[in-house]
Amino acid sequence: MQKIKVEVEWCNKNFAATLGGNVPGVVLVTAKTYSKLKKEVKESLEFHIQGMIEDGDEVPQWLVDGDYEFKWCLTDTASLLQSLEGMTTIAAIARATGINERLLSNYANGFKRPSAKQRQKILDGIHAIGQALLSIK
Repeated sequence: MQKIKVEVEWCNKNFAATLGGNVPGVVLVTAKTYSKLKKEVKESLEFHIQGMIEDGDEVPQWLVDGDYEFKWCLTDTASLLQSLEGMTTIAAIARATGINERLLSNYANGFKRPSAKQRQKILDGIHAIGQALLSIK
C-alpha cells in the first residue's frame, strides 16, 4: 500500500491541502473544517484519477486500484490548533502548556508563528490532554 502525504496549512480562515509528489499532477483542496477537508481530499483525488484516465494520461496502477492511504501532515501550528476544534479548547491547551491563551489564539489564527521549541511545547500539551483522556476508565 502506498502512502500519500497530505500537507495541510491554515490559510485565510480555511484549511488548504496539497498531495505528495507520488501523485502525478497537482491536487489542491480547501475547506472550512478539517473533517470536511479530509472528505474533500479523498473525493478530489478520485476525481483527479478519473480525469487522468479519461485524458489517456499515465496513471500508476496503485492509484487506479485505490491501493493507498493518506498520511496527514499539519505543517503549521495554526492548522494543528484549528484541527482540534470541537475536541478541545484553546483554554485547555493553555492550561496544559502554560502558554498564554491569547498567544495560543494568535498562533491558531495564523497571526503569529511559534518557535520550534514553543511548537513542541504545544504538541506536548496536546499529547498530555490525550493521555489524560485515555487514562479514564
